[in-house]
Amino acid sequence: MSRLPQSRSKVQKLEPDDVVALVSPASWSDESWLAESIATIESWGFRARVGRHATDRLGYLAGGDRERAADLNAAIRDPEVRAILCLRGGCGSLRLLADVDTDALRADPKPLIGFSDITALHQVWRRAGVPSVHGAVAGTRMDTVRQLLVGERGEPVRSDRGQFGADLTTTGTAFGPLYGGNLDMLARSVGVVDNDLEGHVLLLETHREVGLGMVDRALTQLLLSGALARVLGVAVGTLEGFEEYQDREWTVLDVLRDRLGSLGVPVLAGLPLGHLENPVSVPLGVECELDADAGALAVAPLTA
Repeated sequence: MSRLPQSRSKVQKLEPDDVVALVSPASWSDESWLAESIATIESWGFRARVGRHATDRLGYLAGGDRERAADLNAAIRDPEVRAILCLRGGCGSLRLLADVDTDALRADPKPLIGFSDITALHQVWRRAGVPSVHGAVAGTRMDTVRQLLVGERGEPVRSDRGQFGADLTTTGTAFGPLYGGNLDMLARSVGVVDNDLEGHVLLLETHREVGLGMVDRALTQLLLSGALARVLGVAVGTLEGFEEYQDREWTVLDVLRDRLGSLGVPVLAGLPLGHLENPVSVPLGVECELDADAGALAVAPLTA
């Protein structure tokens, strides 16, 4: 870890009684999940402030685009809010990319917490130069979020050799800022945001929806766009739903080896990140050390 630089983050660590905003920029959550999230935030010594439209419903969305963007921007502009928790992913974050008040975010940096569909918004935070958190306040490892918010350096995230996909791990080490998230969301943002990841360690997680073709198309789109041309390493999280799936004798591991192999960089897989019952949360936009030989991903603190 001697080569791992300190975080370049400008976000402040949270203190007792600080405010965490709870918003729904994508799909809606039921009332029990909202209540549980509030209870968790308050048990950590923070104040939970629920967005005005956080419980709205419009089909699978948590209300209209204007209302969801308004809640997000209200949290960004509120000087009392020191972190923003997305209650769930689902669908809808991509619709808000042009509406986020990035000027206000740069003026008062605060981390966003979420994963899956929230990957679209993580790209706005990256563009603004503000670190964020890939993860969720859920499961037995939810305290990793609290640790990040109060400025603690978490333990390195270790590869689980029993997790499906761990066999993708190669050898070597890589150093650079960690960035990424859900594979499909990263690919769908090509041409929408600047997603050139030169000098970064790429984080990827995915889940099965329409088969191996989705994974192939998404990776190919990122490769052809040049977004992955100069990445330094790849950290692979969960590959949910692909465990028993094959298509003409190929598995998702064959697709990933075929596509990622062209990068010629270290790959560390089997990480407990993404669509898991008990996911680990990690900062995005801060320095990391990926050590495929040791099976560990060490990430600098989220806060300055």
